Amino acid sequence: MRPRFDAASVFNRVLDREAGGAWELDVEGAGPPERAYAGTTLILESRWRTETATVAVTDFLAVTGTGGEDDRGIVPTGALVRLVRCEEGEARVRGRVRARPDHARRPPRWEERDEGLLEAEAGLALSGTPRWRIGDDGDAAFDMTLRAGQSAAFVLGYAGRWFAPDEAGRLLDETARAWTDWTGDDAYDGYGAEHVRFSAVVLRGLMHSESGALIAAPTASLPEWPGGERNWDYRYPWHRDAALVVLVLMRLGHRREAGRFLRFLLGNCSLDGDHLKPMLTLDGGTHVAEETLDHLAGYAGSRPVRIGNKAFEQFQIDVYGQVLDAAFVYEQAAGGLTGDQLAKLFKIVSALARVWRRPDDGIWEVRDSRRRWTSSALYAWVCLDRGIRLADLTAGTDGPPRGAQSDGPSGGPARKEPSDGRPPVDEWRRVRDEVHEELLRCGYDEEVGAFVQSYGAKNLDASLLRLPVLNVLPGKDPRVLSTLDRIAERLGTDGPLIRRYDPEETNDGLGGPEGAFLLCSFDMVSALLLGGRKEEAKRRFDALCALGDPLGLFAEEMGPGNMMLGNFPQAFTHLALIEAAMNLDVADQADALHAWAERRRTRPE
Repeated sequence: MRPRFDAASVFNRVLDREAGGAWELDVEGAGPPERAYAGTTLILESRWRTETATVAVTDFLAVTGTGGEDDRGIVPTGALVRLVRCEEGEARVRGRVRARPDHARRPPRWEERDEGLLEAEAGLALSGTPRWRIGDDGDAAFDMTLRAGQSAAFVLGYAGRWFAPDEAGRLLDETARAWTDWTGDDAYDGYGAEHVRFSAVVLRGLMHSESGALIAAPTASLPEWPGGERNWDYRYPWHRDAALVVLVLMRLGHRREAGRFLRFLLGNCSLDGDHLKPMLTLDGGTHVAEETLDHLAGYAGSRPVRIGNKAFEQFQIDVYGQVLDAAFVYEQAAGGLTGDQLAKLFKIVSALARVWRRPDDGIWEVRDSRRRWTSSALYAWVCLDRGIRLADLTAGTDGPPRGAQSDGPSGGPARKEPSDGRPPVDEWRRVRDEVHEELLRCGYDEEVGAFVQSYGAKNLDASLLRLPVLNVLPGKDPRVLSTLDRIAERLGTDGPLIRRYDPEETNDGLGGPEGAFLLCSFDMVSALLLGGRKEEAKRRFDALCALGDPLGLFAEEMGPGNMMLGNFPQAFTHLALIEAAMNLDVADQADALHAWAERRRTRPE
């Protein structure tokens, strides 16, 4: 069985420098390596330099491309490959595999096989030239000298699947070709194209090839502030990302991935009564217990170290709107929702109409107390609005242009099936108007001059930057513009960064500060564009992109000295980057910019 994103870790030194596992490589006498991804791929190229030698290393998870009816596009082959080549001089190269199975709760058990070494606890199959040996410390290791032109290859596979070292070159060629073919599907060459294309590759790397799910991040418990307690497990798909995932993938031309993601989402987002769980496991489950790993020191001493996530049990009203927005975007652009899928979606809308006034845990999953979050009202309106429009669209009042092709989220040809009767659209319209009226009356504070975090509060929340982005209000509405200004003043930094809220004012049930929130920082760009402030938006976007790490990756948050904080890389940061860049690209085309916010399809003349 192949490991999953959310399986127990084997290499987790990032959470404990002493106890955690790692696959080490060292070139004697060299300083830190220079690193970069090869083009728009996830093939990492590193270069170590000594006074007399240069050693190049290529690391990659081997993948292959698919064709025909296989809609996965890219599939892992089950091998982590490391190629080492001495380009000049002579260098001593050493390596060690410190496997620490089950989140470092069990020691490794290496066994010698004809093909190489087998680690029996985690099922790792390790081969290479030269052969690995088991050291006195119980770890697998090698020590060799390479001269100019000489190379070595190492492959880490899974039990039952061995890869000979001489296969490494073929695996590299297949992997490069698969990524090149996939990115070739992306025709985007507009504003920020380099950042957009690489961010799309990052998102594809975070997609589970078997189910089509997109995880929030591949890491667990990296802190939102060094030494703090805001440490969470993000190795799961969240509904909060759904609409942006579908919107971005469709706008970039990756319909297969958008369809697979939506099929996964709609196949598993079932109601429990009127309660829609906010997240899923990779196979569609709705529960994972949260536990702490007390034997790990935590990144930079940040404890507790958590795996699993209590957010599975939370009540979050925003997820109703996220799911309906994702489904509406897909149906409008490609079509293909089945009658059963529509029926499920309409049940979600009706459930929202019954629960929208209930206090909830909110989009930020506050663990202190439930309240009437303004952002929850925002997404309640989105759920009802998209539900109404989806009902109209699938009833034949609107639809894809004639002759439009669709891969269909059902996995087969696009087709319409009748749902169980006409949904209660008139009732939804009435409730939508009530939500909107209450949102304006209770969510906006004249004294503050902004929409506030929750009804009756005075503090701000950067999730409300999406008021114009979701077309709840026009971008040039004075209340929206003043909200942008107040957020910039009170939640902004000296640069382009925006904090999502003030933890102390919010009383979110946790101690200590957190970094600026990169999703909100990019959301400010899109909101400014809709407010007609293009030059300010452009300055912010360019400054934010310059803050990315040397590999072009973004975490969840950023702290002092541009330190990446939180889990890494973070899907919704890269999603918001793409959205902001594509909106900048059409900033001079008012109809296209507003059509995106209104979820309105533009038709060619």
